[in-house]
Amino acid sequence: MSIKITFPDGAVKEFNEGITALEIAGQLSNSLPKKVLAAEINGEVQDATRPINADATLKLLTWNDTNGKSTFWHSSAHLFAEAMEALYKGVKFGIGPPIENGFYYDIDTGDVSITLADLPKIEKKMAELANLKSEYKSQDISKADAIKYFEEKGDEYKLELLEGLDDGQITFYNQGNFTDLCRGPHIPNTGHIKAIKLMKVAGAYWRGDEKRKQLTRIYGVTFPNQQELDEHLRLLEEAEKRDHRKLGQQLELFAFSQKVGSGLPLWMPNGTFVREQLTDFLKKEQIERGYLPVVTPHIGKKDLYVTSGHYEKYGKDSFQPIHTPEENEEFFLKPMNCPHHCEIFNHIPKSYKDLPYRVAEFGTVYRYEQSGELHGLTRVRGFTQDDAHIFAHLTS
Repeated sequence: MSIKITFPDGAVKEFNEGITALEIAGQLSNSLPKKVLAAEINGEVQDATRPINADATLKLLTWNDTNGKSTFWHSSAHLFAEAMEALYKGVKFGIGPPIENGFYYDIDTGDVSITLADLPKIEKKMAELANLKSEYKSQDISKADAIKYFEEKGDEYKLELLEGLDDGQITFYNQGNFTDLCRGPHIPNTGHIKAIKLMKVAGAYWRGDEKRKQLTRIYGVTFPNQQELDEHLRLLEEAEKRDHRKLGQQLELFAFSQKVGSGLPLWMPNGTFVREQLTDFLKKEQIERGYLPVVTPHIGKKDLYVTSGHYEKYGKDSFQPIHTPEENEEFFLKPMNCPHHCEIFNHIPKSYKDLPYRVAEFGTVYRYEQSGELHGLTRVRGFTQDDAHIFAHLTS
């Protein structure tokens, strides 16, 4: 039985039912299968080796596609985990997702401490395993069997992840001697991974909870050839020279003080001048576009954020509540400006003729980010938003 495959350019071709995206690539071009990393089938990214059993739209994903890179780096995280398991017996694994530039994996190495000095050894093992060209194979598995597998391994982290999964929706992925709980997708085989660089070692609390065990987080990046890795490292070196934290110190733009508190920037005179120039420019632009300037307090009652939904979303990441002499009265440093702007809108009844109603504020908000996630001005505990809201009347 044949099926119809529609390609991104609108072309439609017929193939035998059960054909894979990788096999289709081979019929289109002799060289294309070497480049295909994954497939977008009916808008969903899947393994290029998965059979297609019905009419579908198909986009073959290569290194030049964002989802192709993401799949490549996800598979590289599994390769890293295989290397770690081979080198350090008894290691346990948390999560290992792809990120914007590479991947990381959170691991529990027991009594072994992993340092930067260990990374070249792990890279070498990864390269050795990559050269085996092991296939990434998906396996549907029952929840009971998945639990049994990780109980036998003694991996409490994977067992905890299984708690949130339903039976019938659980998959393992295998490559070489490594098996992981994963929904995929993955590249066809490890041979696509030609250049490897493990970047840094950090600490990360399990599931982001400071009350849980701190795991070792290792970051890495991989490429399909050494030239691209070399260029990536060169660009990182150039970016390091322009790191805003270094420039902030050299140009006396901003500073941090442990007495004031981590993640709470102090703007120096030079930085304040630059900041105010930008603020003045933006305020003029806002007014020209019909936005009315407002100013709201840095705190608000807990009830305000419960009503808006921000307490449910940011409550755990907020600073401790401020208790007043009034019984059961609590205030929070505001995590967002939105609820305050809603109160301004609600203060005076408005006709539909008054809409749209636009307000804008350079409002400072506060969130208690974990100490390990603080990073210069890009991840802080107090920051000022160029925040605007439009209240409009929608017509059908």
